[in-house]
Amino acid sequence: MAASSKATVVLKAVKKIAVQFCPFESNVRSTREFLAMVGSEKARATNMNCEVISTVKHDKSEPVVDITYLDGEKLLLKGAKLTSSEMLSAFQSLCTAKDPQAKVAAKK
Repeated sequence: MAASSKATVVLKAVKKIAVQFCPFESNVRSTREFLAMVGSEKARATNMNCEVISTVKHDKSEPVVDITYLDGEKLLLKGAKLTSSEMLSAFQSLCTAKDPQAKVAAKK
């Protein structure tokens, strides 16, 4: 989980994150790592109103992260083919685009 120590997860622009996966499949590692990053106390403290919901299934379903932003836009990440750092990068780029304060902080 080296990616979690490098990047700070900010949930200001996020309304809800729904993560679902089957823990017995071999392709869920990145999804579980992403869940650990966004579900950490430090990340949750950036937006206490953001719901982080995890659904554990036993139906051999593909790991999926469904993110809903405050403006209603959605981002669907299919974790079977992505690494946790790729998932975090896509998530953070949209968060930065939606939060004007994050843009200013990123430039500094």
